[in-house]
Amino acid sequence: MAKAKITFTDIGQTVNVPAGTRVIEVSEKIGAGIIYGCREGDCGTCMMHVEEGWNNLTEPSVLEEKVLRENMASRHDRLACQAQILGDCRVKPA
Repeated sequence: MAKAKITFTDIGQTVNVPAGTRVIEVSEKIGAGIIYGCREGDCGTCMMHVEEGWNNLTEPSVLEEKVLRENMASRHDRLACQAQILGDCRVKPA
């Protein structure tokens, strides 16, 4: 199974994970600062900023794009509950 590295810059920790893992799952396990509410992509609570590796996450769904627009997200913000890791990336809470 393919592996990827995700770095949480808020706590300075890098983790190797299986490709396809959702960011929120890793954040929760290691105690990074990304908080969440619904885990369904509806609330926007788990917004994160992707510092590097934007293209190494799955494409946002229509629902995620709607929630990001409603929350005036920047170009490289994503919902941690929706984004799946495909390759190396660096993130922090938005």
